[in-house]
Amino acid sequence: QVHVVASGGGLVQAGGSLRLSCAASGRTFSSGRMGWFRQAPGKERDFVAAIRGSAGITDYADSAKGRFTISRDIAGSTAYLQMNSLKLEDTAVYYCAAGLTPFGPYDYWGQGTQVTISS
Repeated sequence: QVHVVASGGGLVQAGGSLRLSCAASGRTFSSGRMGWFRQAPGKERDFVAAIRGSAGITDYADSAKGRFTISRDIAGSTAYLQMNSLKLEDTAVYYCAAGLTPFGPYDYWGQGTQVTISS
């Protein structure tokens, strides 16, 4: 059975940094895709970043470009989201997801981790 678990959220001041982790068990996704999404209160879930394929190609939402970096371990079992220069509007529940193929749907979703940015 495959599980995807997000961790690393917390409370940080604006301008600070956090690193989120997405740990997959049951299989690896080195040739697939692992991604991060976020959902702020009262808003829809939005794409943040993804890393896909054996080459590790990365994609970012405009809001994440230049501030966030997605990476993964060689095995493709854990993905990370390094978030720098955090802003108040980054406050959300962050979800990780994993897909079996680089461009297909995400097949597995984690439970979410809360990120709260304070002024």
